[in-house]
Formats: sequence, structure tokens, C-alpha cells
Amino acid sequence: MTTAQQPENKVQQARTVAELVDYIQVLTTEIQELYCLDEIPWVLGVSWGKDSSTVLQLVWNAIAALAPEKRTKTVYVITTDTKVENPVVSAWVRKSLENLKVAAKKHGMPIEPHLLQPVIEDTFWVNLIGKGYPAPRNQFRWCTPRLKINPANQFIREIVRANGETILVLGTRKAESSKRAATMKKHQADRVRDRLSPNASLPNSLIYTPIEDWSNNDVWIYLNQWDNPWGQSNKELFTMYRGATADNECPLVVDTSTPSCGDSRFGCWVCTLVSKDKSMEAMIQNDEEKEWMQPLLDIRNELDIKEDWDKRDFRRIWGDVQLFEREKDGEKSVVPIPGPYTKYWREHWLRRLLEAQTKTRRTAPENMRDITLITLEEMSEIRRIWLEDKHEFDDSLPRIYQEVTGEEFQDPRPGADYSLLGRDEWIVLEEICECDAMHLELMAKLLDTERQFRKMSRRVGIYDTLEKCFATSSRSKDEAVKNAHLKRDLKTAVEEGDIEKVKQLTLADFATPDAQVEATNLTKSDADTNTWGNMKFKK
Repeated sequence: MTTAQQPENKVQQARTVAELVDYIQVLTTEIQELYCLDEIPWVLGVSWGKDSSTVLQLVWNAIAALAPEKRTKTVYVITTDTKVENPVVSAWVRKSLENLKVAAKKHGMPIEPHLLQPVIEDTFWVNLIGKGYPAPRNQFRWCTPRLKINPANQFIREIVRANGETILVLGTRKAESSKRAATMKKHQADRVRDRLSPNASLPNSLIYTPIEDWSNNDVWIYLNQWDNPWGQSNKELFTMYRGATADNECPLVVDTSTPSCGDSRFGCWVCTLVSKDKSMEAMIQNDEEKEWMQPLLDIRNELDIKEDWDKRDFRRIWGDVQLFEREKDGEKSVVPIPGPYTKYWREHWLRRLLEAQTKTRRTAPENMRDITLITLEEMSEIRRIWLEDKHEFDDSLPRIYQEVTGEEFQDPRPGADYSLLGRDEWIVLEEICECDAMHLELMAKLLDTERQFRKMSRRVGIYDTLEKCFATSSRSKDEAVKNAHLKRDLKTAVEEGDIEKVKQLTLADFATPDAQVEATNLTKSDADTNTWGNMKFKK
């Protein structure tokens, strides 16, 4: 088979235009031979940035040059919409997909475009505003799998399930970063066929990277000199890139080794994995017509606060206090790991987002006036989480929505507006609890747990659920943190075999019943180990 693989030392060398023309001819032949070699369907991942657009254009031109009877294998073109993409780029993507779909049908090309999205439960705002997940950090990068990896991998698995295997075509390049080059070199060493690398995260799928050794100049020369076959303007794409400062794009992410929007040219406008959203800042600064995006940038910058512990619960999302050793200004301390955003801040982010959406719909250009920052379905799921999972029966979402937008919230979920408890009961409970936040939380959980079990013929599990309410919400912050320290000290004492310390801690005035149980369990686990005594006297 003809191969366009270049020697390793060619990767960093600049090609002349004539050399690039010759190389593209060889690469076109390679794509045609790979396409006709078998019946394995192709999945071509595009973000509609420069690299993936180049690959799609190369593949289109190569297949278009084949006789119609040879165009028998479908090429699935997939794009992942995270629902928090830069609005300008999102509009470009949708326009590109529509043009591609129309052109493929017109020219009889076996290209089938698909716009993928995360399921509602995995969207950015459902997790951040609904569940209270903190803004993503490198230590807690919860967004990448949910928003990008899962939708793409789910689609690819369905193709594999239907056809047995697939070839994934990507626009990744070694010149993007040293990390990317090292990853691609490692996969290259494991190749099972010419130019096809195994995919560690997706069985029965191989990866093909046609422009892996191209430079940025090669990409732009190709896009500017070769006409776009589906009617899109490559000059317009170049203008979008020129309007910002960074050089990379947001690639299709299929595994955690692929850089997500955090290192990309165009990405999620809420991304806090980078210090600044340079692309959006540059768009706003360089183009007066894009100043309407300033409210989005303000929200992103407000989310990007490293020390946001005052906005978050002192317990983890499941209700436990977990401690970790922290070093700050040369001093070490053991402190609780901060958990999800509190009720106040979750409601704050919802209000800020709706305010930004309302304002941008007034100030954006005519073609962007229908912008949606958060969908009705997402708000419905957020409302469900607040009501059912967090027991916040004051049902504040419809009230916030009406206050900001002036419209009544129409929940698409059947029966969502029916509730025995509501805002009036919550206000009464606040008065009874006299500003004691933990007491209010406990009472709300107990009352709402009873409500959730009220119609069950067999109320199996209600006592366990009520017990869990007491375990997570019956102590003040100081008491809960002190108890967590006690458990930590007990565990250390048991591991070190310090019986006196265990007795001292267990009999301490502040030792809680569950801490004493913890000590019993820890010492019991030691007794269960194989020693001469318990082997001889088993009973």
C-alpha cells in the first residue's frame, strides 16, 4: 500500500508549497487505498477547527475522486457539542454541519454528519448548579469525561456493536505539543497495520491520523489554497483564528490523554482549566460586534477563583467530613476537603446565568438573539435534584427564573409542580430553626424523606434513609470536623498499636458514640488478623 508516512526528522522541517502539493497527492492515494481496503466504517471526529477541517477536506476530496461504485463505505462525521461552547464557534459548527449534510446529499458522498451532546444528567450546569460540583480544576477535571469523552465513545461503541470494528479518523498532530508527540509516538510503535494505531480506551477500533506530521503552516496553506468542497469558507475560519491570540483548537476528545478545551484555541466558554479565556477576550477586544459576550466572560472569571472554600460545604457531596493535610505559607494543617457549592451559591450561579442569557438576547446580533446558555431540560433536572436529592422543598428555581426573565417557568417534567411542601413551609421551618443552618437542613431532610415514602405500600428503607439524615446533618460544622479529627487520630493510633492512645481518645469527653464504634471496629479488625492466640483459641 502507498504510504505517506514521513521520516521522523521531517516532522519539524518546513515544506515548500511544491513539496506539500506532492505530499498531498501521495496522501490522497493512501486515503483512497485505506478506504477501499475493507468494509470497516470510518468515524471522523471534527471540531471544525483548522486541523479537523483539514482532515475532513482531505478525506472528502480523496473519496470524491473515486468512481461512484467504490463509494460504498459510510464515513460518520461526528462533532460533540458540550452545550457550553464559545457561542461564535458553536454557530460556526452548526452552519458547517448543515452545509456538509446538504453537499454530501447533492454530490452522492457517503458522508453522514452527527451532532453529539452529553445526556442531560452529565451537562455542565446540571453538575455545577444542580449537584454543586465546583468549577473544574486539574485535580478534579470532572467536565472532560462527561461533556466530551462519553458522547463520542458512546457513538463509536454503537458503530462497533453494529459492524464489529471501526476506524477512527482524527486531526491530531505531533506539532501541537510535546506531550501529544510522545503519545502519538507510543501509539505508532504499537501499530497493527500501516498507519493505523490501536485505541486503548475503545476495543475493536483503530486510529488513523493523516496529518500527524503536518505543521501549522502546512495546515493553513492547504486550507487557503484548496477550495472547501462543501461550500464552507476557509477564509472565514482563518478570520476566526486571527481574531484571537492562541494557536490551538479544541479537538475531538476520546480519551483522557487528549488535551481538552483547557489547552485549546476554541473551547468551552466556562473553562477554568486555564488561567484566562484568551480567545473570548480577544474576540471581545478586537471586534465591537462581539462585545455582547462580555457577560459570559464575567461569569467565567467569577467561577475561576482558586480559594472558593467559603462558597462550598465543609462535607463531601455524600455528607461525610474528609480531612487532608494542607501546606500553606510553609505551615502544615489538617483541614476538611471542601465539598459542593452551598444552596446560596448554587442559586447565585443560576441567577447569574439567567441574567447573562437575558442580556445577551437583547444585545447580541440578530443571528444570535436566540442564544441559549441553559436549556429548559437542564433547569428541569436541576430543579429535580434540588427537590428530591437535596430536599430543598422551598423550590426556588421557578421563583428565580420568573424574577430574572419575567416569565413563568414551564417545567416539561410530568407532575413536577405537584408538592405537599413548598415555600411557605420552608419559611416557617426557617423561623423555627432560628438561623441554625444545620438544624434547618436536618428538619428539611426528615420532612421530605417522609414525604417521599408516604405513598409506598411497603416503606422498606425509610429507617435507613432517616438514619442517614441524622448521620450527615445532625452536627454543627465544629462538632462534625472535631469528630472527623477524632476518627483520624483513632485510626492512626490503632495502626501504630498505641492501645493507651486508643483508650484515651475513646474515653475523651468529646468522643461521640460513632467514634467509639469506629474504635471498636478498628481494634476488631486487628483482632481478626492471624496471630498465635486467635489461631489456638478460635472461640
